[in-house]
Amino acid sequence: MIIDTREQKPFTFASFDPKPQTIIQVLTTGDYSVAGLEDHITVERKSLTDLFSSFGQGRDRFEREVQRMSEFRYAAIVCEADWMTIIKNPPPHTRLSPKSILASVVAWQQRYGVHFWACPGRQFAERLTYRILNRYFCDVTGNTYGKKSN
Repeated sequence: MIIDTREQKPFTFASFDPKPQTIIQVLTTGDYSVAGLEDHITVERKSLTDLFSSFGQGRDRFEREVQRMSEFRYAAIVCEADWMTIIKNPPPHTRLSPKSILASVVAWQQRYGVHFWACPGRQFAERLTYRILNRYFCDVTGNTYGKKSN
């Protein structure tokens, strides 16, 4: 698995058996991918605070990234917060309405075909990211690496 060099709090995937090999390198789009398939699959990780910032003051840059992600065979944005948290417990000091995030997610999923996954926390988001990347790798290569993992 490839982790982008700019990823500030990277997943370690340490709880998986076998633990996947990780490579830190620059990805042009997203935070995670699979070696040799960097132009096919990408996953962007968002914490709750980063999600609100990305839809707020960073909206134009984020939408351009989502547009780039739409060119991949599979692209996902994995959020480290579930919808109840996003809607009911936004980050302190945000002026952005949580309902506007939901409306944008619905529109962008339909417009760009990029999958948004809202998870109940960081650990779940890490496991989901692994599953997304591993499933894609297995489907494309026919390899079953990690099939018996957690």
